Amino acid sequence: MADLKLLEREMRGWRRDLHAHPEFGFEEKRTSAFVVAKLSEFGLDVAEGVGGTGVVGTLRSGNSHRAIALRADMDALRIPEQGALEYRSQNPGVMHACGHDGHTTMLLGAAKLLTEDGGFDGTVRFIFQPAEEWGKGALAMLDDGLMERFPFEEIYGLHNMPGLPVGHFETRAGAIMSAEDNFEIVLKGVGGHAARPHAANEVLVAACALVTNLQTIVSRRLSPADIGVVSVTELITDGTRNALPGLARILGDARSFRPEVSAEIEKQMRVIAEGTALTYNVSAEVTYTREFVPLLNEAALVEEAFAAARTLFEPDHIATAREPMTGSEDFARFLEHVPGCFVFLGNGRDSAPLHNPAYDFNDAGLIHGALFQAAIVRQRLPAG
Repeated sequence: MADLKLLEREMRGWRRDLHAHPEFGFEEKRTSAFVVAKLSEFGLDVAEGVGGTGVVGTLRSGNSHRAIALRADMDALRIPEQGALEYRSQNPGVMHACGHDGHTTMLLGAAKLLTEDGGFDGTVRFIFQPAEEWGKGALAMLDDGLMERFPFEEIYGLHNMPGLPVGHFETRAGAIMSAEDNFEIVLKGVGGHAARPHAANEVLVAACALVTNLQTIVSRRLSPADIGVVSVTELITDGTRNALPGLARILGDARSFRPEVSAEIEKQMRVIAEGTALTYNVSAEVTYTREFVPLLNEAALVEEAFAAARTLFEPDHIATAREPMTGSEDFARFLEHVPGCFVFLGNGRDSAPLHNPAYDFNDAGLIHGALFQAAIVRQRLPAG
C-alpha cells in the first residue's frame, strides 16, 4: 500500500516546484517535461506533444476493455505574483493564480497511487491539458486526435474552490459552469478639437451610452428564468485630453448556460449597437465569438462521483452545489464527446480568490484530490 504521508510530502514538493515555474498556455514546456518524467518514473505509457504541449499517460490493469479519463490543466496566467512565498514565481509577470499547479500535482498523485496499489480493471488515461485559461487547450488536444489515439468512455475533472473549506466536496448534475462569449464593438465617427464638438462627430458619448444600453440585454431582453451576464471590460478610444475620439472599441464577455440564450444575447447586442450608433450618427461593427461552451455534468456520473466522495470525506463535508457558476472551463469540450463529471474541492475559507495576485493553492488539499481521482477509477473500473 502507498505511504500516504510520504506521498503528501512528495506532492507538496512537486506542487511548489510547478508554482515556482509557471508557464502560459501552449508554452508549458518545462511543466510538460516535469509531468512526462514523473509518469515515466511511475511506469506509465506516456505520449507528449498532444495538442502542442499536452501529455497523456496510460495505465492498464486486468483484462477489461473499458477506459476512463482523468484530466488536469497545466497553464498559468499573465498576472504578476504578489507576496513573498519562498516558492513564488520565477517567471516575471506569470503566476499560477488559478491552482493549475495543484491540479497537475493531484493528478500525478492519483497516477502514483493507482500504479502502486492498483485496485482497478481497465485502462486509465491521465490527460494533462495545456491552455485552459483561454479555452484553446482541450480543442487542440481533440483536434490532434485525442479520442482516436487514446479512446475513453467517460471523463472526470476537478477544480479547487476558494471559500470552501479544505476537505469539502461539491458538484451538481447538469449545468455547473457557464459558456463564455467574447465581443468587440467598434464605433467609428469623426474626431476633432475638444473645444469644437459641433464640428466633429465624436464617438465617446455614443460609446458611453452603448455601455449602459448593453446592460438592458439581461435586465429587459432575456427571460428572468434564464441566467445571463453581459460585462463590458474595456473601453478604448483614440482621443486625448484635448482631442475628441473618432474611434472607440468596447470589449467584454457574456455568460450563459444554454445556446439559445447565447444566440439571443448576440442578437440583442447587434440590435442595440446598431440603434445606438444610428442615434449618435456613427457606425458600429460587432464581432462576437464563442470561446467556451457550457459545462454540463452527466447526472448518472455525478451520482458516481458522490458515491466515491462518500468513501473519503465526512458526510457533512459533501454537498450538492446550489447553483451553477458563471465562470467557464474548457473541460466542457471533452463532454461534447463523452459523458463526464466535474467537481469542486475546497481550497480553504481564507484562500485568496482565483485569478488574484495573492492566490496560492492550499497544499493541504492535494491528498484529497489524489485520493478522490483514484477512488473514482476504482469505482468505475472495479477489479474482479
